[in-house]
Amino acid sequence: MRQITIIFWAFIFGEVIGYIGGALDALPYQRFQIGIVAAIVALITSNMIPLLSKGPKETK
Repeated sequence: MRQITIIFWAFIFGEVIGYIGGALDALPYQRFQIGIVAAIVALITSNMIPLLSKGPKETK
């Protein structure tokens, strides 16, 4: 369920940021492509954070 929420919100935020960024740079707005890229980046990032934030392994 967490992954679906991340995909949903990343898609929405990606579309909004892509629309605003496209308007500021006078670039064409490519619908869905921006949202899909944002969702993929968010999934990769959200899955990598727990791996990177683990402490060092304790050795005996």
